[in-house]
Amino acid sequence: MIERQIVNQNIREYLVKQYLAKELSKTGYSHTEIKRTPLGEKVIIYSTRPGLVVGRKGDNIKRLTLVLKNRFKLENPQIELGEIENPNLDVSYVADRIISTLERFGSKRFKSIGYKTLQEIMDAGALGAEIVISGKVPSARARSWRFKTGYIKKSGDIAQYYIKKQNIQANLKSGIVGVKVAIMTPDIILPDKIEYKIIVEEITEKEEKIEEKKEIEEKKPKKKKPRVVKKKEKKKKDGNNKEE
Repeated sequence: MIERQIVNQNIREYLVKQYLAKELSKTGYSHTEIKRTPLGEKVIIYSTRPGLVVGRKGDNIKRLTLVLKNRFKLENPQIELGEIENPNLDVSYVADRIISTLERFGSKRFKSIGYKTLQEIMDAGALGAEIVISGKVPSARARSWRFKTGYIKKSGDIAQYYIKKQNIQANLKSGIVGVKVAIMTPDIILPDKIEYKIIVEEITEKEEKIEEKKEIEEKKPKKKKPRVVKKKEKKKKDGNNKEE
């Protein structure tokens, strides 16, 4: 019974996230977090345009709260808005912005949109990014255009679990155009990355100690070395003493 409850809760959360992503697709929507509290479920919506999510006098929030309560059977849902620190590193926001520009200006400017978006992603501090626009762009035949810059993993554990990816579609007059976005964020630590800080610090510490010792020795007053009298000089002195 407990396993069924967990599965049902996960399915319900997935459906809630899908519904919110569809309803808030044109509000700079990024993602949703659902947290369980003693007072009920807390639904945190991350968006770059929180004003559009709230609506006039909070009408949109009230409508979404009723839908979550009646349709998805959430107990006392509380909707909150979360801030996105760097929207250009968020794949959902980037893909949504590409689609909105394609729908607004058409597919003729897809190259400038792709290169401009890549530049903005790299300026935000990403290690690498890739954008794939596929469909009837701009010809009558479907084809794929790939825009790539920086360093991005294509296989392995990092590509599967750490690189952020998003696939969405745009409805244009020429047909459906697919947009794939992949961003390698700067917080990803690569296994082949080597840092030399520890070695350099050890070397500098040793050099500092050697220099300190040299300075201390130079400051000390130099002691006069006792004169060593050789055997020949001793014999000459003894001989002179005997002659006298």
